[in-house]
Amino acid sequence: MARIATGDTDEALDVVQDAMMKLVQHYADRSEAEWPPLFYRVLNNRINDWHRRGAVRRRWMAWRRAPEEGDDHPELDWHDPEAPGTERRVAGERAAEALERALRRLPPRQQQAFMLRTWEGLDVAQTAQAMGCSAGSVKTHYSRAVHTLREQLQDHWP
Repeated sequence: MARIATGDTDEALDVVQDAMMKLVQHYADRSEAEWPPLFYRVLNNRINDWHRRGAVRRRWMAWRRAPEEGDDHPELDWHDPEAPGTERRVAGERAAEALERALRRLPPRQQQAFMLRTWEGLDVAQTAQAMGCSAGSVKTHYSRAVHTLREQLQDHWP
């Protein structure tokens, strides 16, 4: 969830670690059953903080350096086109990359609702608690996310 939101594995690990520390510091006395929604609430807050800090950094750093020619570093494709199952594997990788791009384009609340419900397996009530909103709001955000993802990913999934 944090990796999708930040777009960077190292940043995501920092955000998750910070969220885990905050959970332990503030909620260690709560029952174990309460921890998952509390953790995701703290994680969502840490992700929002990360985005706010990033916006400030981008405004401050914008004047320091203009993009230079040759800054793009495309990744090399190491797939062996002759290997059995390569076409299917490559298609799966492309579909996963398309899903990740589509998730990043979702508004933050839709992204959170989708990821908490689908990837983390929380029910509506737990998701509402984690997001700090009503169950109806979770259902709305989730539904909109699913419709948007279906529309954007129709070329990759039937």
